[in-house]
Amino acid sequence: MRKTLSAALLAAMAVATPALAEYPEKPIEVIVGYSAGGGTDVMARTVAKFLETALGDGAAVVVKNMPGAGGQIGFTEVANADPDGYTLGTFNLPAALALTNDRNADYDVTSYTYLANFVEDPNTVVVSASSEFQTLDELLAAAKADPGAITLGLSSLGGNDHFSANMIAQASGAEFTLVPFKGASMARTALMGKHVAAGTMTLSQTASFQDELRVLAVLSDERSAFRPDVPTAKELGYDAQMSSLRGIVAPAGLDPEVEAKLEAALSAVNAMEEFQAMMAEQGNPISFVSGDAFEAVAVQQDGVARAIWEETPWK
Repeated sequence: MRKTLSAALLAAMAVATPALAEYPEKPIEVIVGYSAGGGTDVMARTVAKFLETALGDGAAVVVKNMPGAGGQIGFTEVANADPDGYTLGTFNLPAALALTNDRNADYDVTSYTYLANFVEDPNTVVVSASSEFQTLDELLAAAKADPGAITLGLSSLGGNDHFSANMIAQASGAEFTLVPFKGASMARTALMGKHVAAGTMTLSQTASFQDELRVLAVLSDERSAFRPDVPTAKELGYDAQMSSLRGIVAPAGLDPEVEAKLEAALSAVNAMEEFQAMMAEQGNPISFVSGDAFEAVAVQQDGVARAIWEETPWK
């Protein structure tokens, strides 16, 4: 495990060796494994803008979208890149590591240097605003009374939506018929059109649709500041917690001095008031962890995905 970034190391960076002081000498590329305009892409472009400021000296940070295979193309590109600090990537948990269970993947949890996680976007249980179900208890009661009759839409199998559905079913004893779509927007459209009875998606994916969707519960430890009126599943008596995490990684084997400089710069980004305000405006709930703490989260999420795969494989 890497040592925690210390005050002494931060001080030493001010008198860094010439080689370190020159980093970055060329543009830094941030690989996004999804299309432009999505939540991960928006986060990456926001972080990139402020990372240029934090690194200073005319640093350039550019975002490159490499969508496909549920993010696998982008995750693989970063894992196989030279660990020189010039190729970084967005990293989505649990999705990135869940993919390694249902297909051949050229990476695993050890393939990255974990720099910083910025977003933890909790999942929700949601219905159409015109749904007969006013509360989570009502929805779960119907699902238990007639097992399989309640359809539950989700963006795909093998990610945080799928895991959320499993967890709420296990915590309540309800039985749903899962209906996977090709992305959250399609699932949301089906839900609003009442083609499915309910759904699970992240809270940010409901933010612009408060008139069309009724959020019954948030699957997090605490109520969200973005929707303080919505209870958590836990406070309603259902021990189900799941979210989508979005952060920045580099290939494994990154030079420790470059790693320290990037961690310090990303921490500085998180501390910027303008960055915090922009993220809040986007509906991105910030949950910042870096270095070893981020790596520990990844290892834990990898274990969750593997356990679900072994119990209820999705392919």
